[in-house]
Amino acid sequence: MMKLYDFPLSGNCHKVRLMLSLLQLDYEIVAVNLTEGEQKSAAFLQLNLLGQVPVLIDNDVVVWDSQAILVYLARRYGGEKWLPTDADSMSKVMQWLSITANNIQNSIAAARLHFLFNTQLDLDLAQQKAHQILQIFNEHLSKRDWLECDRPTIADIACFPYIALAPQGKISLDAYPHVTNWINRIKDLPGYISMPGV
Repeated sequence: MMKLYDFPLSGNCHKVRLMLSLLQLDYEIVAVNLTEGEQKSAAFLQLNLLGQVPVLIDNDVVVWDSQAILVYLARRYGGEKWLPTDADSMSKVMQWLSITANNIQNSIAAARLHFLFNTQLDLDLAQQKAHQILQIFNEHLSKRDWLECDRPTIADIACFPYIALAPQGKISLDAYPHVTNWINRIKDLPGYISMPGV
């Protein structure tokens, strides 16, 4: 059975839990207490040198980084449905994985960390960047139901958690109706699971 090294309040862990559920895959959760620094233990650093969750173990395959895990799960267990292999579609999906790892992580997710864990950062700048990226999402989603391919893909799953958690970073979604409609469509997917704050 697969093992997921997990922290329940992590949006990056949630996107993996959500993908596993959508694919109806069995797995065991191995809790990692980030507040006590378990992710920096020698044993955990053998799994991920960066000392970060999530980490997925599937038999003898070890994958870390939430975006990489989504790619692995989609290709290994999802066929073409979640990550198409034609060059045009795959590149469009991968663009959004890059956006979540950079733009979303350094704005919406960062602001949330400030309020949840007192992480020090330029909060005004993070919130300003958050509204910029949310406006981009809102405009993009005004013309479609899903980010790419006219269906849910790992692009949607990668971007979903921290956008849905934006209010925890004191970032209102009220001005972005197409984003909130997209959030609700994801919540309506068969196999959807939630997390604290969503």
